[in-house]
Amino acid sequence: MNDTLGSWKRTHYCGDLRAEHIGSKVCIMGWVQRRRDHGGLIFIDLRDRTGIVQLALDPDRDPEAHTKADRIRNEWVIAAIGTVSPRPEGTVNPKMKTGEVEIEISELRILNQAKTPPFMLDEYTDVAENLRLKYRYLDLRRPTVQHCLMMRHQVTRTVRNYLDEEGFLDIETPVLTKSTPEGARDYLVPSRVSPGQFYALPQSPQLFKQLLMVSGFDRYAQIVKCFRDEDLRADRQPEFTQIDCEMSFVDRDDVMDIMEAMIARVFKETINVELSLPMPRMAYAEAIDRYGVDNPDLRFDLELVEITDIVRGCGFKVFADVAGSGGMVKAINVKGGSGLSRKELDDLTGFVANYGAKGLAWVKMTADGWQSPIAKFFQPEELRAIEQALGAAEGDLLLFVADKPATTNQALGRLRQHLGQKLDLVKKGDFRFVWITDFPLLEWDEEQKRHVAVHHPFTAPLDEDIPLLDSDPGKVRAKAYDLVLNGSEIGGGSIRIHDQAIQQRMFNLLGIDDEEAQLKFGFLLDALSYGAPPHGGIAFGLDRLTMILAGTDSIRDVIAFPKTQKATCLLSEAPGEVDPAQLRDLGIRLAARAKS
Repeated sequence: MNDTLGSWKRTHYCGDLRAEHIGSKVCIMGWVQRRRDHGGLIFIDLRDRTGIVQLALDPDRDPEAHTKADRIRNEWVIAAIGTVSPRPEGTVNPKMKTGEVEIEISELRILNQAKTPPFMLDEYTDVAENLRLKYRYLDLRRPTVQHCLMMRHQVTRTVRNYLDEEGFLDIETPVLTKSTPEGARDYLVPSRVSPGQFYALPQSPQLFKQLLMVSGFDRYAQIVKCFRDEDLRADRQPEFTQIDCEMSFVDRDDVMDIMEAMIARVFKETINVELSLPMPRMAYAEAIDRYGVDNPDLRFDLELVEITDIVRGCGFKVFADVAGSGGMVKAINVKGGSGLSRKELDDLTGFVANYGAKGLAWVKMTADGWQSPIAKFFQPEELRAIEQALGAAEGDLLLFVADKPATTNQALGRLRQHLGQKLDLVKKGDFRFVWITDFPLLEWDEEQKRHVAVHHPFTAPLDEDIPLLDSDPGKVRAKAYDLVLNGSEIGGGSIRIHDQAIQQRMFNLLGIDDEEAQLKFGFLLDALSYGAPPHGGIAFGLDRLTMILAGTDSIRDVIAFPKTQKATCLLSEAPGEVDPAQLRDLGIRLAARAKS
């Protein structure tokens, strides 16, 4: 039978005890990490969220406590009273925070027993993720996982303190709202009291935080849960958390200055890293030209170099045809990369195919010149021009993609990032930030045959580009900005449209007529007509930011109860079926399922 706590009160956490506590009588509680019997003397490593401390149980000191300790097994929950003592000479463990001390136990209580866990709860055991997520409450006992969640707490605490000091008001926005399907898919919630109608879970508090600016709350902030019904990956979840901010009477520089100072505070207070401010800024066009993507990893070189003009009339038909038909030929020089095997090169070809590239040409620079299947198609002067453009030297590997400009940039840019990891070009502990600005406001969607917003429909155009809204909307740049860290976008925002007429023009460019705009966004258009101030904001992905700070590769590691890549919860088995009576109340009838 298990004991109860009775009048016992915990005096210390396990990981807090140090040499200065020697001689103190303490009461600690936690989970048994391991138990060791040394021929009568029993040692127990007791664990809580702060760490581990060693308990020593001598049968001569308290036979009853020693008898209980003899029964104890891993993960049992116990409480113990004893005196902090120095560890005997030769047994100090410098790898443990509590390694100089142990507790000589005088009283012991077993609070609860435990079955043998399905996996070891230490930081060294490699456990399949599906098993970890099924028993997440056990996985959360592991020190590495607890570290991630405590890091998340530090981040949110620092953010709240900083924003409070800067005059931001923490205001909650609705979770049940209206579906505005411009972008990712909404999660829909049926309404029982309004049969046939639905709420949507918010993809972002975007419209409400703009309305707060109209209301005069000139600095709003919220750490808020958002939802998107979209395909998942390592750094994406169906429900995720944003650090969401909005400000009135600001321009882009104001927002970026305030927010980068917040990020600097977070890095200093969580991992004690000093960031250099201001952070560098780069126009979208430059990022695409040099790195192929709008989230470049600046921790290594490997810049893209365009050689379209050099190969326009060359004998290699693939390059010449692309160059002569409005396409683009670009290359990267992998310094010292000529040692890659043919299989590795074939793997790289398969990699760029994932991004639409039809092939990947390669050249190994040797003492005898070009080693490549395409070398014979070029004249000597063309070879020299390509080498000069790429700064090629003996031992280098040149990689080429030729396709439509968007495909060429995307494929070669992603290949660049892939090679940065594969070739260990990235130093651990190196944090390289860059603001990407001047994004296109719109992009053409071939499938829908209309323009779509690159960020969202409420992003303001650059003032000097407003005349192009009617004549050449594809060339209009946005007052948008993303903060990129080590190749990951950790935050994005924009200055918003605060003029009703321009917002209406924006909707028209997106193929949303006046009637549809009024139906979907009428409350925003009305609000803009009542004296909306210039305003803008940003949202940071709290999960992604914490993932980088914690040094893990998946945001699932920094979320207490995450979903899998199929958007399921292995612990609670959500989503699941519901009682037919609930469906009848909602007026919902399920379509017949296809038989497998």
